[in-house]
Amino acid sequence: MILWITQQLQDNYNWLNLFSYQTFRAIMAALTALLISVFFGPAFIRKLQEKQIGQQVRDLGPESHLSKQGTPTMGGLLIIFSIVIACLLWSDLSVNYVWISLYVLVGFGLIGFLDDYRKIALKDSKGLSARWKYALQSLFGITAVVYLYIYGDVSLSTQMVIPFVKDLDWALGWLIIPLGYFVMVGSSNAVNLTDGLDGLAIMPVVFVAAALGIIAYLSGHAIFSDYLFIPFIQGSGELSIFCAAIVGSGLGFLWFNTYPAQVFMGDVGALALGAALGIVALVTRQELVFFIMSGVFVMETVSVILQVGSYKLRKKRIFKMAPIHHHFELKGWPEPRVVIRFWIMALIMVLVGLATLKVR
Repeated sequence: MILWITQQLQDNYNWLNLFSYQTFRAIMAALTALLISVFFGPAFIRKLQEKQIGQQVRDLGPESHLSKQGTPTMGGLLIIFSIVIACLLWSDLSVNYVWISLYVLVGFGLIGFLDDYRKIALKDSKGLSARWKYALQSLFGITAVVYLYIYGDVSLSTQMVIPFVKDLDWALGWLIIPLGYFVMVGSSNAVNLTDGLDGLAIMPVVFVAAALGIIAYLSGHAIFSDYLFIPFIQGSGELSIFCAAIVGSGLGFLWFNTYPAQVFMGDVGALALGAALGIVALVTRQELVFFIMSGVFVMETVSVILQVGSYKLRKKRIFKMAPIHHHFELKGWPEPRVVIRFWIMALIMVLVGLATLKVR
């Protein structure tokens, strides 16, 4: 919106050309989302408390989490709101990648909202049934990928970027549809599994979003993409504004979500953010690099798969509790120590993922 307004006035005011730069608009989007989150956060938390929208702690969780019972949840609504407003203000709204990313963000956020609503209104700690959750995720995920397959850049169906390899042109064709579904739904659920401790999930999301924003910016510029041997995708640079908004909103939310948390993001935030990261990775053709950068989310998901598989096959558990962050809690690690160390691992994996862009 602001870009369009400044474009109409550039002939009279040359300094408005500043707003045409994606880097400047990305910075402004991050600051806008951050300020919205911090400014509206206290009132939003008070409203959640008034409506008694509190966390329902599962009986199977660590006993230390019982003290979290009643802490306001569904803070992801504030995250989504700040991202949407920042993108509408600072993005080039003529680029379809912006709209499809917002569609995925809001769509998966709606699924999370329904899940949280069942937990709160019906006092059901399990929330939305797995059948309905995956059906709705399939609906939003597949429609988004099909849209990209039909209207997106041709690279979506002709190039599969492999880390450490250059000049690879592997035609995916319709296989991009199941791949895109797996990336978005897998990422969405992985972030949701990670969101179990105060501040644990949001900082890895911020790290990965920042890295994907850099990749989107590079992919949208012919010179940079050619130099790095990554696909040039016209218009993908606008997703750097989307990613910057995620960074800003995430940092603003962390202001209230850090230990001891005043609010939790809930499924409405976790499912939405995970899917949002997935759609950016899909558009930029960096699914495998995204897998590397999401090491913490992958580790959390794999720990659950191994735990369930081991118990079904051997009637024995590998970890004290899954996801794995609970394992370390039960080993005696204080919650802040678990969170900070997972943040460090997340940052390392993001740096490794970024390094693969140059090592080819």
